Amino acid sequence: MKKYIFIIIFLLLIIISMLLYMYNFLPHKKYSNEDFNIDTYISSTDKDGDSIDDQTDILNNARYYISLKPVYKSKYYSTGYPNDKYGVCTDVVGYALKNAGYDLQELVNEDILSNKDKYDISNVDKNIDFRRVKNLIVYFKNNYESLTTNPKDISSWQGGDIVIFKKHIGIVSDKRNKNGVPFVIHHYSKYQVYYEEDILEMRNDIVGHYRIS
Repeated sequence: MKKYIFIIIFLLLIIISMLLYMYNFLPHKKYSNEDFNIDTYISSTDKDGDSIDDQTDILNNARYYISLKPVYKSKYYSTGYPNDKYGVCTDVVGYALKNAGYDLQELVNEDILSNKDKYDISNVDKNIDFRRVKNLIVYFKNNYESLTTNPKDISSWQGGDIVIFKKHIGIVSDKRNKNGVPFVIHHYSKYQVYYEEDILEMRNDIVGHYRIS
């Protein structure tokens, strides 16, 4: 009897460990482009003139933002960009782009005013519109290079790209899993343990993959 109890407990621990790993509560081993003979994309533009190309700049800024460990909470800010310890998924992208020279608040607002027929917005609000995924889906589709949404096409995904899901958004990492599929730098929950996670292969709701070029 004790033997069977031990076996059941052992199997339960394995299942729990697998679930914790699957949902990124346990760390995943990270690989690089070099491990898969993938050339790292370097942008030819440097929008903010800091001698760092835009692609690398966006990636670095996203990683710096998550190092601050923002707390997930949806709030309205008269400043547009959050000015406290809180944030949501769109703020990862907003921060990453702003510090590379792309003010998403201004850019999205300009695009909305110029293309109201493409946005489902009753009342334009510059302070919040750029922090809504449904608006960013339209904005990125209108303005930037659209790439594959197939995670298995690993060489087409580069650190610094933007990936959009139906109700979520993040920055593609330069770190990859054992299959070469990149991690995503993102923010989705106050219970999130890691902000750079192996999620692309688990998602079936990718609606966009873009590169600032």
